[in-house]
Amino acid sequence: KEEGLRILEEVKRAFDLRIVTEVMDIETLPAVAAVADMIQIGARNMQNFSLLEAAGRARRPVLLKRGMSATIEELFMAAEYLLSLGNYDVCLCERGIRTFETMTRNTFDLSAVVMIKHYSHLPVIADPSHAVGIDWAVPPLAKASLMAGADGLIIEVHPDPDRAWSDGQQSLNFEEYARLAAELKELADWQARRR
Repeated sequence: KEEGLRILEEVKRAFDLRIVTEVMDIETLPAVAAVADMIQIGARNMQNFSLLEAAGRARRPVLLKRGMSATIEELFMAAEYLLSLGNYDVCLCERGIRTFETMTRNTFDLSAVVMIKHYSHLPVIADPSHAVGIDWAVPPLAKASLMAGADGLIIEVHPDPDRAWSDGQQSLNFEEYARLAAELKELADWQARRR
């Protein structure tokens, strides 16, 4: 783990990148917080209250992913753990929920983006890649997320998705991502003109 964090720090410096990385437990939180610009609390840890409390005290921005079977209200309550400890730099992430549907990995709850924006002051990030788990379905869901009010997107990208060690089936290649980024910029510009 220490070697991985050292490499992450080197890559961050070399390419002037901002790093968002998942923290899995309280023990590794200090080391991750020392390198990461934003700490991610993954879907499986959304209700790990001791981890939420520790992340709240860490005073690092937090990306809180919605749990696989969590309601929007439960996501809000998990965010309260962070906020109550004085960490106000919290983003909520819709990444799909578990339902009876089998055609996609998860059911991408686009209505959650709308509800979070309406009922909360917190930014919302949409993660269509993890939600649907199918590369060709990511672009239309990313565009729909933007139109629904998402403040940001998580899009999986890989130079050769067929050879990726993990999540290749949901990853766009560089050309697909560049095309999607251009289309998203056009949509964002159109939205800005309408306001």
